[in-house]
Amino acid sequence: MPAHVTPQGAPLPTPGPRLLLLATLTALLAACSPSPPAAAPVQPAAASPAKAEARNNAVAAQVTIGGEDAAETVQQWQPPRVEIADDAVAQARRDAAQAFEQGRLYADAGSAIPLWLALLQRDGKDRQAQAGLKRARQRLLEETSALLERPLKQRQAVAQASEMALVLLAIAPDDAQVRQLQSRVELAQRAIAYNRAGEDDLRADRIGEDGDGAIGNFREALALDPDNGRARQGLAAAESALIRRAENAARTTDFASAGTWLAEAAKVRDSSITIADAFERIERIRADTLARLRDEGLRDLATPQGLKPAREKLEDALRIALPGDPVVGQLRERIELVTHYGSFRPRQVFSDALRDGGRGPQMIVVPHGGFQMGAGEAEPGASDAEKPAHYVRFERGFAMTITEVTVADFRRYVETSKARPRATRRGHSIVYDERSGNFVRHSGVDWRSDYNGAPALATAPVMHVSVRDAEHYAIWLSEQTGRSYRLPSEAEFEYALRAGSSGRYPWGDAGTPPPQSGNFTGGDDVSPSGRRWFNAFVGYGDGWWGPAPVGSFAPNAWGLHDVSGNLSEWVADCWHASYRRAPADGAAWFNPGCRQRVIRGGNWANAPEQTRAAWRQSQDSDTTSARIGFRLVRGI
Repeated sequence: MPAHVTPQGAPLPTPGPRLLLLATLTALLAACSPSPPAAAPVQPAAASPAKAEARNNAVAAQVTIGGEDAAETVQQWQPPRVEIADDAVAQARRDAAQAFEQGRLYADAGSAIPLWLALLQRDGKDRQAQAGLKRARQRLLEETSALLERPLKQRQAVAQASEMALVLLAIAPDDAQVRQLQSRVELAQRAIAYNRAGEDDLRADRIGEDGDGAIGNFREALALDPDNGRARQGLAAAESALIRRAENAARTTDFASAGTWLAEAAKVRDSSITIADAFERIERIRADTLARLRDEGLRDLATPQGLKPAREKLEDALRIALPGDPVVGQLRERIELVTHYGSFRPRQVFSDALRDGGRGPQMIVVPHGGFQMGAGEAEPGASDAEKPAHYVRFERGFAMTITEVTVADFRRYVETSKARPRATRRGHSIVYDERSGNFVRHSGVDWRSDYNGAPALATAPVMHVSVRDAEHYAIWLSEQTGRSYRLPSEAEFEYALRAGSSGRYPWGDAGTPPPQSGNFTGGDDVSPSGRRWFNAFVGYGDGWWGPAPVGSFAPNAWGLHDVSGNLSEWVADCWHASYRRAPADGAAWFNPGCRQRVIRGGNWANAPEQTRAAWRQSQDSDTTSARIGFRLVRGI
């Protein structure tokens, strides 16, 4: 005859995690469990009212844990009520064994454990029930342990393991394995709670780089379970979120924040490869951004008003670039060049096309910068007119003819413009007279003549020209090229002559020029009739008595030929007896209508003291001579 049982007991709800009281609840739960297995009292088969009572009692028992201000209820497993009639004991044993084989251990009154508990309630020495309950406990231990080790669907697995642990705790509260398993369940529950909290934080973008949020929760989970894959995945997700922040910041050119976020990401876990890859991506963003700013800046510089926007691009690039970035260096260098040289570069050589199809004289770009102009107070041979020494700065470079203007250059001007220079109109100029060894007025001499009145070579520097002749040539050349040519200012001339040096002479402080450095009055120079200079550089000879063809000697440090010798040269300034109140920006010091002008630079017949870098001299504006020529500058 089959055993009579009450209707199937209701399954237990899954217990929720309790983060603060779980350790205390574990101990209290054990204390509230009955020492022997607490089975429901066995009653004779009951009628319908009894079955209704059993149905109502087939729920999980509850233990209330009181505190000062609140109470918490903790679930216990209460076996479903089972009623076994006296003549149904054998059948109940068979039903329990069958349920065990089918894996139905505790869910309802027909399961193995409730049946064995009911049998032991009838007879505490029922060996079959004792043995069966022992087998059920072992199986529950194994199944619960397997659930806790399941890598996937941890939440469901831990919920089921928790239910099984409650059953084990009810039937074997003193078993060490059960207690150990219960601790594992509680740790797993707490880890799941931390993981769930961390995932909620991630969804809310509370990553926790400041010590709170997702990272903290996942680390708490790993502290409970170092092998918790879900927590490790959570930390990886938090790291990825921080990396995304870094990359998003980089895309908005906020590389300071990008670096901060990436540094925070590097603290999350030991993932050097991931961080290194992210760093490379951010640096690619930086490089692409800098390349874009450089290219846009260079395009700006190609437009007439592009300097200001190009500088703004440079400011943006400097803000995001690492020190020494070559791309930023390219843009800075190009802006620097445009600022100081326009479309040119320092030392660039060029010549402008003329309207008649020819080319103007060769020019070279003089670097911008500053220098100390004039002679020092203690400089030997200096005059008051060369003082006081004062600082002059050129914020922009300028182009200067590489050599003095040649006879060929001047001829093109005269023939094209039908000009009549001063010496041509006047019919005479000052030449060197070989017979007397003096400079004398000679008829029939003009720009076509050499130092001695003979016809000049086309490559000779043009001489016998007044300052106004030189200015008229500059006006003509400006009209021919569409560029602005003019005589150099006195400051520009001395700046170009010194070429970065600061000595007494253009070559330094040595009292004798370096060999073949220029056309100066040398003690070894000899005239066609054998004359020698009375006041000359001892031991120096350049092989010329008179001006040499332009470019016959080595250029100075800035690529200019003959600027310190060969011919003295007209400059744009009017004569002033000193440099007091002289312009500091290098502009010509010019008074309209002035007749006394300035010549600069040594010449083939100057005394050594007149070859000094600071030497200057006053000349009437109508003067023409075999010792004076000129060169031009052009704005860039």
